[in-house]
Amino acid sequence: MLSIGPIDKSAARRSFERAAASYDRVALLQQEMADRMLERLEYIRVDPRFVLDLGAGTGYAIAGLQRRFGAARVLALDFAFAMLLQARNRGSLCESPRCVCADVEALPLADASADLVFSNATFQWCNDIRATFGECLRVLRPGGLLMFTTFGPDTLYELRDAWAAADGHSHVSPFLDMHHVGDALVDAGFDGPVVDVERITVTYESTRDLMRDLKVLGAGNATSERSRGLTGRRRLAAVEHAYEVYRRDGRLPASYEVVHGHAWAPVQRRVEGGVAIPVSAIARAAR
Repeated sequence: MLSIGPIDKSAARRSFERAAASYDRVALLQQEMADRMLERLEYIRVDPRFVLDLGAGTGYAIAGLQRRFGAARVLALDFAFAMLLQARNRGSLCESPRCVCADVEALPLADASADLVFSNATFQWCNDIRATFGECLRVLRPGGLLMFTTFGPDTLYELRDAWAAADGHSHVSPFLDMHHVGDALVDAGFDGPVVDVERITVTYESTRDLMRDLKVLGAGNATSERSRGLTGRRRLAAVEHAYEVYRRDGRLPASYEVVHGHAWAPVQRRVEGGVAIPVSAIARAAR
């Protein structure tokens, strides 16, 4: 099992439930990531009938997906019910998105039911990325596309280092690097995986402003090894002091390593004893 956890899923879900009403107010980075994913889709030839927005959150990407693929049905899936209540208000005036509350590591969808799986800033909340990619492959039709973003290990390294100077507990969730992500795609059985990284820096006036935004996002530390006690003023002051070494031009940076990836469900599926080729693919080849 290739793990980026252990993530306490119950704790993560509770955080996002609490954050749902205010999430969009501070999720500017996540929205920018979704916009860049939608831009990348402009350069990929895909015409889906059914799109799965995996880890949809409040549904920011839904309207963009509907504009890009007007004839497609869009299903928003998230493990936080309160997030989906926000997502139901997204989309075009003529059709609200369908929503289902479920864990991305155990999708309640039929095999080969989706043409495109679109997932923005979600896979870092999974404990087994290889198995999660396996679930994505299972629900994709042959030739279907998985497109996603997640966070790499340099994400919030300034905050992680500042906490390390203050105490020995885990305060920033761990992240896989792009090479492990690419390997997991191959191991899961995807074809033609492409993975790349871009770095985005958000600046703040103070460390507390950053930590407040993370709390409002519901994106605090949800690792099983996190400290369960209250953080005292002295320790917070120590974190703030340690973070000051990064201040530039009067602002404190918060770095994000954004991993972009896409891969295709193979037209030929490996099965025990041979290879399965769908009849539809044979028909296309004949034409």
